[in-house]
Amino acid sequence: MPTPIPDADPWKALNSAHAAMGARRTRELFDLDAARATRFSAEAEGILLDYSKQPIDAQALNALCALADATQLANRREAMFTGAAINSTEGRAVLHTALRDPEGAPLRVNGEDVRAAVGGELERLYAFAHALRQGELRTNDGGRFTTVVNIGIGGSDLGPKMVVEALAPYADAGLDFHFMSNPDSNEVLGILARIDPARTLFLVSSKTFTTQDTLANFRTALASMSRTHGSEAAALGHFCAITAAPAAAQALGFAEQRIFGFRDWVGGRYSLWSAIGLPIILAIGPQRFAELLAGARAMDRHFRTAPWGANLPVLLALTGIWNANVLDARTLLMVPYDARLAALPAYVQQLDMESNGKGVDLAGQPLARASGPVVWGSLGINGQHAFFQLVHQGTQRIPVDFIGVLRSPDQDVEHQRIVFSNMLAQAEALMCGRSRDEVRREMLAAGMAPERAELLAGHRSFPGDIPSNTLLIDELSPTRLGSLVALYEHKVFVQGVIWGINSFDQWGVELGKQLGKTIYQELCSQPDRTAHDPSTRALVARVHAALQ
Repeated sequence: MPTPIPDADPWKALNSAHAAMGARRTRELFDLDAARATRFSAEAEGILLDYSKQPIDAQALNALCALADATQLANRREAMFTGAAINSTEGRAVLHTALRDPEGAPLRVNGEDVRAAVGGELERLYAFAHALRQGELRTNDGGRFTTVVNIGIGGSDLGPKMVVEALAPYADAGLDFHFMSNPDSNEVLGILARIDPARTLFLVSSKTFTTQDTLANFRTALASMSRTHGSEAAALGHFCAITAAPAAAQALGFAEQRIFGFRDWVGGRYSLWSAIGLPIILAIGPQRFAELLAGARAMDRHFRTAPWGANLPVLLALTGIWNANVLDARTLLMVPYDARLAALPAYVQQLDMESNGKGVDLAGQPLARASGPVVWGSLGINGQHAFFQLVHQGTQRIPVDFIGVLRSPDQDVEHQRIVFSNMLAQAEALMCGRSRDEVRREMLAAGMAPERAELLAGHRSFPGDIPSNTLLIDELSPTRLGSLVALYEHKVFVQGVIWGINSFDQWGVELGKQLGKTIYQELCSQPDRTAHDPSTRALVARVHAALQ
């Protein structure tokens, strides 16, 4: 890694590095450096990150690393790991990293040894999961549980769902899983119609146990279960609560031994490592959940110790900063080429956009530059037949993260060749593109009339120079998935530090919740003809009439 270049304003150094590149395209950078693919790659914990198709050179990377230093990244990173209250607007520590290191050295926050508390609750979760998976924990009629329904929303839904789906080959308890997040009755009643209430365990996950969506789904599920089990009290024997507010769960009738807790310093989008991960433990068992934690812990150690030029989360973050703030490419497309990772884009979407979707800095002042990108995506091959047309030839420059898994249990090699040939070809095509002259020459060589070739040249050309990262994971084991998720967590943290924002609050969701409660009351009674703006008043009246 070159020595960081000095500059009074590290942001200006980025612009200087960009100007120094001139009109040089990324494909030309490979011509200038035969070892570029190696120099612009890094590997840790079974994950290879190839960022050589990013439109940066050594000077640009140098300037990005200097920016990380100038924004005190190392100090902020240490503050997070050691329990400082870096969530300044809520006065809280941010210690999801402690959740996956319960046996580390004592770490005190507000007088409590965080790791001892984490370890104690983890033992409770493991004991409960073991008893249910072994058939020692029985249903009300003495049978075995065969189905688990997780009721939660946001981080209480997306993380557990993503991991349970990704690690399905490791599920060995014969349990079916459903995830109920949307209060839309079409989803709720549809799930309830598909389960056997005599064999189903419900996990109700809510940090505060006041979330309207989750409580509505819980009450509907409880009413349905009560019809089978004879009473609410009996039906509650098939329910567990997962919350940072155990008193609120007890007030709703949950037995103390069926309440699993976590602390308020566990943010929802960082919570799958906590009791919120109970669906994961039930699916893959305590030992493999411990491996998931170990993988995340290994990435924590890598993030905390590796130099910037070899640090996977930092490199992901810095290339994203370059794209958003230098190239004005303010979106990120995530395309896994492994069906088990189908839910990963939605998970990272919340992780990134809820964390860094901020317009003010730590002092509450408007930001001087763009912050969090729009994150979206789906399975790669599916996307090639859907939205990739816009990525290749549209008017927006859309950076891409390609994610592939090299080995899968019982894989069909021929199918995997097809998958990887598509993934690698897309990354190459996005970078290289194809000019009008190249297209025209190809068509003329194929015998097309010159007039026709000229007409089609523009339609068949591709601008190229689309930034992309390629991540290759050696296998999708619990350990490697833990490392992958922690990689993206830390990437988001690094970008938040560089932009100077608080990545750990989410005040932007509150106004909608407040107004939603008001409108809910109106839909239950009569619309207020003086409240709201004229459009909302008219829509409330229309919906109120339809729901009578």
